Amino acid sequence: MTAGSENQHWDIFCAVVDNYGDIGVTWRLARQLAHEYQLSINLWVDDLHSFSHILPQLNPANPVQCFHGVEIRQWNTPLDIPFSPGRVIIEAFACDLPTNVLERLIEQHQSAGEKPPLWLNLEYLSAETWVDGCHALPSLQTSGLKKFFYFPGFTSKTGGLICEKELSSQRERWQSNPNHKMALFEQLGLSGIEQDDMLISIFSYETPALEALCELWQSSPQKIHALLPLGRALNSLSRWLPCTVEDLVSGQKIVHKNLTLHILPMTDQQDFDRLLWSCDVNIVRGEDSFLRAQWAAKPMIWHIYPQEDDYHLIKLEAFMQVYCDNLAPEITKIWSKLNLAFNIDDKKMVNTYWQKLNSVNKPLLKHAQEWPIHALNDADLASRLVQFVKNS
Repeated sequence: MTAGSENQHWDIFCAVVDNYGDIGVTWRLARQLAHEYQLSINLWVDDLHSFSHILPQLNPANPVQCFHGVEIRQWNTPLDIPFSPGRVIIEAFACDLPTNVLERLIEQHQSAGEKPPLWLNLEYLSAETWVDGCHALPSLQTSGLKKFFYFPGFTSKTGGLICEKELSSQRERWQSNPNHKMALFEQLGLSGIEQDDMLISIFSYETPALEALCELWQSSPQKIHALLPLGRALNSLSRWLPCTVEDLVSGQKIVHKNLTLHILPMTDQQDFDRLLWSCDVNIVRGEDSFLRAQWAAKPMIWHIYPQEDDYHLIKLEAFMQVYCDNLAPEITKIWSKLNLAFNIDDKKMVNTYWQKLNSVNKPLLKHAQEWPIHALNDADLASRLVQFVKNS
Protein backbone atom coordinates (compact mmCIF):
# COMPACT_ATOMS: atom_id res chain seq x y z
CA MET A 1 0.00 0.00 0.00
CA THR A 2 2.09 2.89 -1.26
CA ALA A 3 1.39 6.20 -2.86
CA GLY A 4 2.80 4.83 -6.09
CA SER A 5 0.17 2.09 -6.32
CA GLU A 6 -2.69 3.88 -8.02
CA ASN A 7 -5.42 1.43 -7.05
CA GLN A 8 -4.14 1.14 -3.48
CA HIS A 9 -5.16 4.61 -2.31
CA TRP A 10 -7.56 5.19 0.58
CA ASP A 11 -10.67 7.39 0.41
CA ILE A 12 -11.96 9.03 3.60
CA PHE A 13 -15.34 10.82 3.59
CA CYS A 14 -16.13 13.38 6.28
CA ALA A 15 -19.27 15.47 6.79
CA VAL A 16 -18.40 18.46 8.96
CA VAL A 17 -20.55 18.55 12.12
CA ASP A 18 -20.41 21.20 14.86
CA ASN A 19 -17.74 23.08 12.88
CA TYR A 20 -14.52 21.34 13.97
CA GLY A 21 -15.04 18.05 15.83
CA ASP A 22 -15.45 15.48 13.07
CA ILE A 23 -13.10 17.16 10.63
CA GLY A 24 -10.52 17.64 13.40
CA VAL A 25 -10.32 13.90 14.05
CA THR A 26 -10.48 12.96 10.37
CA TRP A 27 -7.80 15.43 9.31
CA ARG A 28 -5.39 14.20 11.99
CA LEU A 29 -5.91 10.60 10.92
CA ALA A 30 -5.53 11.33 7.20
CA ARG A 31 -2.35 13.32 7.82
CA GLN A 32 -0.85 10.61 10.03
CA LEU A 33 -1.62 7.83 7.53
CA ALA A 34 0.06 9.82 4.76
CA HIS A 35 3.10 10.85 6.82
CA GLU A 36 3.85 7.73 8.86
CA TYR A 37 2.68 5.02 6.45
CA GLN A 38 3.24 6.75 3.08
CA LEU A 39 -0.34 6.00 2.05
CA SER A 40 -2.05 7.86 -0.74
CA ILE A 41 -5.07 9.47 0.93
CA ASN A 42 -8.03 11.24 -0.65
CA LEU A 43 -9.97 13.19 1.98
CA TRP A 44 -13.47 14.14 0.81
CA VAL A 45 -14.99 17.00 2.87
CA ASP A 46 -18.41 18.61 2.48
CA ASP A 47 -17.55 21.95 4.17
CA LEU A 48 -14.17 23.35 3.20
CA HIS A 49 -14.96 26.72 4.79
CA SER A 50 -15.19 25.25 8.31
CA PHE A 51 -12.19 23.03 7.55
CA SER A 52 -10.12 26.12 6.68
CA HIS A 53 -10.41 27.37 10.28
CA ILE A 54 -8.09 24.58 11.42
CA LEU A 55 -6.11 24.49 8.15
CA PRO A 56 -5.64 28.18 7.28
CA GLN A 57 -3.76 27.41 4.03
CA LEU A 58 -6.85 25.70 2.63
CA ASN A 59 -8.73 27.64 -0.05
CA PRO A 60 -12.46 26.78 0.21
CA ALA A 61 -12.92 27.77 -3.46
CA ASN A 62 -10.55 25.08 -4.76
CA PRO A 63 -12.26 21.70 -5.28
CA VAL A 64 -8.97 19.75 -5.20
CA GLN A 65 -5.81 20.68 -3.25
CA CYS A 66 -3.01 18.90 -1.43
CA PHE A 67 -1.53 19.52 2.01
CA HIS A 68 0.79 17.35 4.12
CA GLY A 69 0.61 14.59 1.52
CA VAL A 70 -3.20 14.39 1.66
CA GLU A 71 -5.33 15.24 -1.38
CA ILE A 72 -8.35 17.18 -0.13
CA ARG A 73 -11.42 17.02 -2.35
CA GLN A 74 -14.70 18.93 -2.20
CA TRP A 75 -17.60 16.58 -1.48
CA ASN A 76 -20.59 18.07 -3.24
CA THR A 77 -24.00 16.44 -3.60
CA PRO A 78 -24.13 14.89 -6.09
CA LEU A 79 -20.40 14.13 -6.18
CA ASP A 80 -19.03 16.10 -9.14
CA ILE A 81 -15.36 15.01 -8.96
CA PRO A 82 -14.47 11.68 -10.64
CA PHE A 83 -14.27 8.85 -8.12
CA SER A 84 -12.12 5.75 -8.58
CA PRO A 85 -12.22 3.14 -5.78
CA GLY A 86 -8.94 2.21 -4.13
CA ARG A 87 -7.92 -0.24 -1.39
CA VAL A 88 -9.96 1.25 1.48
CA ILE A 89 -12.96 3.53 1.85
CA ILE A 90 -13.81 5.08 5.21
CA GLU A 91 -17.03 6.75 6.29
CA ALA A 92 -16.08 9.03 9.16
CA PHE A 93 -18.72 8.90 11.88
CA ALA A 94 -21.54 7.30 9.85
CA CYS A 95 -21.62 10.12 7.31
CA ASP A 96 -23.10 7.89 4.51
CA LEU A 97 -21.31 7.54 1.19
CA PRO A 98 -22.45 9.56 -1.83
CA THR A 99 -24.97 7.68 -3.99
CA ASN A 100 -22.72 7.46 -7.04
CA VAL A 101 -19.84 6.14 -4.89
CA LEU A 102 -22.06 3.43 -3.43
CA GLU A 103 -23.29 2.53 -6.90
CA ARG A 104 -19.67 2.16 -8.06
CA LEU A 105 -18.90 -0.16 -5.14
CA ILE A 106 -21.93 -2.30 -5.95
CA GLU A 107 -20.80 -2.55 -9.59
CA GLN A 108 -17.41 -3.79 -8.43
CA HIS A 109 -19.00 -6.28 -6.05
CA GLN A 110 -21.14 -7.71 -8.84
CA SER A 111 -18.25 -7.85 -11.31
CA ALA A 112 -16.25 -11.08 -11.43
CA GLY A 113 -13.03 -9.27 -12.29
CA GLU A 114 -13.11 -6.52 -9.71
CA LYS A 115 -12.76 -6.41 -5.95
CA PRO A 116 -14.42 -3.55 -4.03
CA PRO A 117 -12.42 -1.67 -1.39
CA LEU A 118 -12.49 -2.60 2.27
CA TRP A 119 -15.38 -0.50 3.59
CA LEU A 120 -15.09 0.88 7.12
CA ASN A 121 -17.23 3.10 9.28
CA LEU A 122 -14.99 5.02 11.70
CA GLU A 123 -17.09 5.42 14.83
CA TYR A 124 -16.97 7.96 17.66
CA LEU A 125 -14.59 7.41 20.56
CA SER A 126 -16.12 5.92 23.70
CA ALA A 127 -14.80 4.29 26.88
CA GLU A 128 -17.97 2.24 27.33
CA THR A 129 -17.38 -1.48 27.87
CA TRP A 130 -19.64 -2.60 25.00
CA VAL A 131 -17.18 -1.12 22.49
CA ASP A 132 -14.79 -4.06 23.01
CA GLY A 133 -17.38 -6.50 21.69
CA CYS A 134 -18.53 -4.37 18.75
CA HIS A 135 -15.19 -3.26 17.36
CA ALA A 136 -14.39 -4.51 13.83
CA LEU A 137 -17.67 -6.39 13.43
CA PRO A 138 -18.90 -6.71 9.82
CA SER A 139 -22.38 -5.69 8.72
CA LEU A 140 -23.87 -7.18 5.55
CA GLN A 141 -25.53 -4.44 3.52
CA THR A 142 -28.59 -4.96 1.31
CA SER A 143 -26.26 -4.58 -1.68
CA GLY A 144 -24.34 -7.65 -0.56
CA LEU A 145 -21.32 -5.59 0.43
CA LYS A 146 -19.75 -5.83 3.88
CA LYS A 147 -19.13 -2.77 6.01
CA PHE A 148 -16.92 -3.02 9.11
CA PHE A 149 -17.50 -0.87 12.17
CA TYR A 150 -14.23 0.46 13.50
CA PHE A 151 -14.40 1.72 17.08
CA PRO A 152 -11.62 3.83 18.63
CA GLY A 153 -11.19 3.07 22.31
CA PHE A 154 -9.04 2.73 25.40
CA THR A 155 -8.44 -1.03 25.49
CA SER A 156 -6.42 -3.47 23.38
CA LYS A 157 -9.69 -4.93 22.03
CA THR A 158 -10.65 -1.64 20.34
CA GLY A 159 -9.27 0.39 17.44
CA GLY A 160 -7.07 2.52 19.70
CA LEU A 161 -6.55 6.28 19.93
CA ILE A 162 -5.20 8.80 17.44
CA CYS A 163 -1.68 9.71 18.50
CA GLU A 164 1.22 10.51 16.20
CA LYS A 165 4.42 8.59 16.88
CA GLU A 166 6.52 11.68 17.69
CA LEU A 167 3.86 13.54 19.69
CA SER A 168 5.10 12.59 23.16
CA SER A 169 8.70 13.61 22.51
CA GLN A 170 7.55 16.88 20.89
CA ARG A 171 5.42 17.71 23.92
CA GLU A 172 8.20 16.89 26.37
CA ARG A 173 10.67 19.15 24.53
CA TRP A 174 8.08 21.95 24.49
CA GLN A 175 7.20 21.69 28.17
CA SER A 176 10.84 21.44 29.28
CA ASN A 177 11.45 25.07 28.29
CA PRO A 178 9.06 27.74 29.70
CA ASN A 179 10.17 30.16 26.98
CA HIS A 180 8.26 28.12 24.42
CA LYS A 181 4.87 28.97 25.88
CA MET A 182 5.76 32.65 26.25
CA ALA A 183 6.76 32.77 22.58
CA LEU A 184 3.46 31.12 21.65
CA PHE A 185 1.47 33.70 23.64
CA GLU A 186 3.33 36.50 21.87
CA GLN A 187 2.56 34.86 18.52
CA LEU A 188 -1.13 34.70 19.47
CA GLY A 189 -1.15 38.38 20.41
CA LEU A 190 -1.56 37.80 24.17
CA SER A 191 0.00 40.21 26.66
CA GLY A 192 0.41 40.67 30.39
CA ILE A 193 1.11 36.99 31.16
CA GLU A 194 3.90 36.18 33.61
CA GLN A 195 5.68 32.82 33.94
CA ASP A 196 4.11 31.99 37.32
CA ASP A 197 0.53 32.99 36.49
CA MET A 198 -2.10 30.27 36.26
CA LEU A 199 -3.20 29.52 32.70
CA ILE A 200 -6.52 27.91 31.81
CA SER A 201 -7.55 27.19 28.22
CA ILE A 202 -11.30 27.02 27.55
CA PHE A 203 -12.73 25.33 24.49
CA SER A 204 -16.18 24.30 25.71
CA TYR A 205 -19.81 24.59 24.76
CA GLU A 206 -22.12 27.11 26.45
CA THR A 207 -22.58 26.44 30.17
CA PRO A 208 -23.41 28.45 33.34
CA ALA A 209 -20.45 26.67 34.94
CA LEU A 210 -18.07 29.04 33.16
CA GLU A 211 -19.62 32.10 34.75
CA ALA A 212 -19.48 30.42 38.16
CA LEU A 213 -15.77 29.71 37.71
CA CYS A 214 -15.08 33.28 36.59
CA GLU A 215 -16.74 34.53 39.79
CA LEU A 216 -14.33 32.36 41.72
CA TRP A 217 -11.25 33.08 39.64
CA GLN A 218 -11.50 36.87 39.89
CA SER A 219 -10.93 36.63 43.66
CA SER A 220 -8.05 34.16 43.39
CA PRO A 221 -4.87 35.06 45.30
CA GLN A 222 -2.95 34.01 42.16
CA LYS A 223 -3.37 35.78 38.84
CA ILE A 224 -5.43 33.64 36.46
CA HIS A 225 -5.54 33.93 32.68
CA ALA A 226 -8.44 32.27 30.90
CA LEU A 227 -7.70 31.76 27.20
CA LEU A 228 -10.81 31.53 25.01
CA PRO A 229 -11.03 31.30 21.21
CA LEU A 230 -13.78 33.19 19.44
CA GLY A 231 -16.58 30.65 19.69
CA ARG A 232 -19.43 29.14 21.64
CA ALA A 233 -18.04 29.32 25.18
CA LEU A 234 -18.09 33.13 25.08
CA ASN A 235 -21.89 33.11 24.81
CA SER A 236 -21.94 32.06 28.47
CA LEU A 237 -19.86 35.05 29.55
CA SER A 238 -21.77 37.98 28.04
CA ARG A 239 -21.95 39.70 31.47
CA TRP A 240 -18.16 39.63 31.65
CA LEU A 241 -17.55 41.15 28.22
CA PRO A 242 -17.28 44.86 27.32
CA CYS A 243 -19.10 44.32 24.02
CA THR A 244 -21.10 41.70 22.15
CA VAL A 245 -19.42 38.40 21.32
CA GLU A 246 -19.60 39.36 17.64
CA ASP A 247 -17.59 42.53 18.29
CA LEU A 248 -14.75 40.81 20.16
CA VAL A 249 -11.39 40.64 18.39
CA SER A 250 -8.49 38.25 18.81
CA GLY A 251 -5.81 39.57 21.15
CA GLN A 252 -8.37 41.47 23.23
CA LYS A 253 -8.10 41.08 26.99
CA ILE A 254 -10.73 41.78 29.64
CA VAL A 255 -9.61 42.22 33.24
CA HIS A 256 -11.77 41.44 36.29
CA LYS A 257 -9.63 41.82 39.44
CA ASN A 258 -7.20 38.86 39.39
CA LEU A 259 -8.82 37.25 36.34
CA THR A 260 -7.94 38.18 32.77
CA LEU A 261 -9.93 36.84 29.86
CA HIS A 262 -7.88 36.62 26.65
CA ILE A 263 -9.58 36.29 23.26
CA LEU A 264 -7.65 33.89 21.04
CA PRO A 265 -7.53 33.74 17.28
CA MET A 266 -8.43 30.42 15.65
CA THR A 267 -5.28 28.34 15.24
CA ASP A 268 -4.19 25.32 13.28
CA GLN A 269 -4.02 21.96 15.03
CA GLN A 270 -0.30 22.19 15.78
CA ASP A 271 -0.66 25.47 17.65
CA PHE A 272 -3.78 24.20 19.41
CA ASP A 273 -1.73 21.27 20.72
CA ARG A 274 0.96 23.68 21.88
CA LEU A 275 -1.63 25.82 23.62
CA LEU A 276 -2.84 22.79 25.58
CA TRP A 277 0.76 21.87 26.43
CA SER A 278 1.29 25.43 27.77
CA CYS A 279 -1.68 25.70 30.14
CA ASP A 280 -2.11 24.46 33.70
CA VAL A 281 -5.68 23.22 33.17
CA ASN A 282 -7.51 22.58 29.90
CA ILE A 283 -11.29 22.69 29.55
CA VAL A 284 -12.17 20.94 26.31
CA ARG A 285 -15.15 19.58 24.44
CA GLY A 286 -16.20 17.02 21.83
CA GLU A 287 -13.73 14.35 20.72
CA ASP A 288 -10.67 15.87 19.06
CA SER A 289 -9.82 18.45 21.74
CA PHE A 290 -10.82 15.91 24.43
CA LEU A 291 -8.13 13.50 23.26
CA ARG A 292 -5.53 16.19 22.61
CA ALA A 293 -5.99 17.43 26.19
CA GLN A 294 -5.12 13.94 27.40
CA TRP A 295 -1.94 13.92 25.31
CA ALA A 296 -1.08 17.34 26.79
CA ALA A 297 -0.43 15.60 30.12
CA LYS A 298 -2.18 18.31 32.11
CA PRO A 299 -5.32 18.23 34.33
CA MET A 300 -8.45 18.62 32.23
CA ILE A 301 -12.22 19.04 32.32
CA TRP A 302 -14.24 17.38 29.57
CA HIS A 303 -17.41 19.17 28.46
CA ILE A 304 -19.01 16.32 26.56
CA TYR A 305 -21.48 16.96 23.73
CA PRO A 306 -25.03 16.86 25.21
CA GLN A 307 -27.25 13.99 24.01
CA GLU A 308 -30.89 13.03 24.44
CA ASP A 309 -31.92 11.48 27.76
CA ASP A 310 -28.55 12.54 29.20
CA TYR A 311 -26.79 9.65 27.49
CA HIS A 312 -23.66 11.78 27.34
CA LEU A 313 -23.39 11.45 31.12
CA ILE A 314 -23.14 7.68 30.73
CA LYS A 315 -20.25 8.19 28.30
CA LEU A 316 -18.66 10.65 30.73
CA GLU A 317 -18.95 8.19 33.60
CA ALA A 318 -17.38 5.42 31.50
CA PHE A 319 -14.38 7.60 30.71
CA MET A 320 -13.98 8.77 34.29
CA GLN A 321 -13.86 5.17 35.47
CA VAL A 322 -11.13 4.33 32.97
CA TYR A 323 -9.15 7.51 33.62
CA CYS A 324 -9.30 7.13 37.40
CA ASP A 325 -8.55 3.40 37.51
CA ASN A 326 -5.21 3.83 39.32
CA LEU A 327 -5.99 7.12 41.02
CA ALA A 328 -6.37 7.50 44.80
CA PRO A 329 -10.05 7.61 45.93
CA GLU A 330 -9.92 11.18 47.29
CA ILE A 331 -8.38 12.50 44.04
CA THR A 332 -10.84 10.49 41.96
CA LYS A 333 -13.76 12.00 43.86
CA ILE A 334 -12.64 15.61 43.44
CA TRP A 335 -11.78 15.31 39.74
CA SER A 336 -14.87 13.25 38.86
CA LYS A 337 -17.27 15.50 40.78
CA LEU A 338 -15.80 18.56 39.09
CA ASN A 339 -16.26 17.05 35.63
CA LEU A 340 -19.79 15.94 36.43
CA ALA A 341 -20.73 19.36 37.85
CA PHE A 342 -19.43 21.08 34.72
CA ASN A 343 -21.63 18.84 32.56
CA ILE A 344 -24.83 19.20 34.58
CA ASP A 345 -24.45 22.98 34.94
CA ASP A 346 -24.26 22.80 38.74
CA LYS A 347 -22.61 26.13 39.57
CA LYS A 348 -22.31 25.55 43.30
CA MET A 349 -20.82 22.09 42.86
CA VAL A 350 -18.36 23.38 40.23
CA ASN A 351 -17.07 26.02 42.65
CA THR A 352 -16.82 23.57 45.54
CA TYR A 353 -14.73 21.02 43.67
CA TRP A 354 -12.61 23.56 41.79
CA GLN A 355 -11.47 24.93 45.15
CA LYS A 356 -10.60 21.39 46.25
CA LEU A 357 -8.32 20.90 43.23
CA ASN A 358 -5.49 22.74 44.99
CA SER A 359 -5.24 20.00 47.60
CA VAL A 360 -4.66 17.31 44.94
CA ASN A 361 -2.89 19.35 42.27
CA LYS A 362 0.48 17.57 42.39
CA PRO A 363 -0.77 13.96 42.33
CA LEU A 364 -3.39 14.86 39.69
CA LEU A 365 -0.68 16.40 37.50
CA LYS A 366 1.53 13.33 37.98
CA HIS A 367 -1.39 11.12 36.93
CA ALA A 368 -2.03 13.28 33.86
CA GLN A 369 1.63 12.90 32.87
CA GLU A 370 1.54 9.11 33.20
CA TRP A 371 -1.87 8.64 31.57
CA PRO A 372 -0.81 8.92 27.88
CA ILE A 373 1.55 5.94 28.20
CA HIS A 374 -1.14 3.83 29.85
CA ALA A 375 -3.91 4.92 27.47
CA LEU A 376 -2.14 3.98 24.24
CA ASN A 377 -2.02 0.26 25.08
CA ASP A 378 1.11 -0.23 22.91
CA ALA A 379 -0.46 0.86 19.61
CA ASP A 380 -2.23 3.96 18.31
CA LEU A 381 -5.32 4.03 16.07
CA ALA A 382 -3.47 4.51 12.77
CA SER A 383 -1.15 1.57 13.50
CA ARG A 384 -4.04 -0.72 14.37
CA LEU A 385 -6.02 0.47 11.37
CA VAL A 386 -3.21 -0.25 8.93
CA GLN A 387 -2.72 -3.70 10.48
CA PHE A 388 -6.46 -4.40 10.25
CA VAL A 389 -6.41 -3.59 6.55
CA LYS A 390 -3.37 -5.82 5.97
CA ASN A 391 -5.05 -8.70 7.80
CA SER A 392 -8.20 -8.24 5.75
